[in-house]
Amino acid sequence: MRLLFLGTSAAVPTPERGLACTCVERSGEILMFDAGEGAQVAFARAGLGWNRPMRVFVTHMHGDHCVGVLGLIQTMSLHHRAEALEVYGPEGIIEFVTASLRSLDVIPPFPLALTAVSPGTVVAARGYDVLACAALHRVEAYSYLLAEHERPGRLDTAGVEALGVPRGPLWGRLQSGEDVKVGGRTVRARDVTGPPRRGLRVGVSGDTRPTPGLEEFFAGCDWLVFESTFSHELRQKALDTMHTTAREAGELAARAGAKNLVLTHFSARHGDAAGLLAEAREAHASVTAAHDGLEIEA
Repeated sequence: MRLLFLGTSAAVPTPERGLACTCVERSGEILMFDAGEGAQVAFARAGLGWNRPMRVFVTHMHGDHCVGVLGLIQTMSLHHRAEALEVYGPEGIIEFVTASLRSLDVIPPFPLALTAVSPGTVVAARGYDVLACAALHRVEAYSYLLAEHERPGRLDTAGVEALGVPRGPLWGRLQSGEDVKVGGRTVRARDVTGPPRRGLRVGVSGDTRPTPGLEEFFAGCDWLVFESTFSHELRQKALDTMHTTAREAGELAARAGAKNLVLTHFSARHGDAAGLLAEAREAHASVTAAHDGLEIEA
């Protein structure tokens, strides 16, 4: 699993930061969380490819989080995408996308599914689920949690070689928990893999105030991507606009028991995120300040 930060600014893009867009690349699939204006440019710059399995999750219907969906669809259409695209978000996502595409005279050449979400399981896919929790913002908003299913244990490569299993697809099948036949005998996956491993959990806050519900929702995350629009000095501004300060993000991550916190969605008034990073680290030991182009191997 790989986390890619394509846009890390709040509301207003800067020369260094584009608008909100975070991607998780997992087993060949792209899961995109928010798509601010210009998301397709950052997506192309990251070299992620236009015809891969992909789902987009919009946290709320503010332009810096959803307008880029239109550019993505149009660019994918021009690249003759054939793979289906699924877009999830608050109720308004369906009317926004369908009316905009009609006005722009864009007819995607690929299947496009638009789904309004509600709290609970949004996607139940092979190997993972995506869940939604109500966030606290000025409009209907959701935070998301990518929860991998339990994974098979690590492959004992020395043991596999000793049993005469040739390198290649058979190793992959054993790693995925499937028994294989070699020379007329069966090699059982359970005999050459370690104990099952807990799946990774990645949380994405979107725009929100910290809430006890989100603290519970993100409990035990391996990676928590949380908005940090303002410094704590501007906490009143955060309260007025329903955003979170860097210190508050660190405190919530600590209470939730998140292993790693990644700050994003920085106000343009904070040109350098060093101060926000320092604030969050007062409350949580493992904090990273995201920048456009940042990649994290999860």
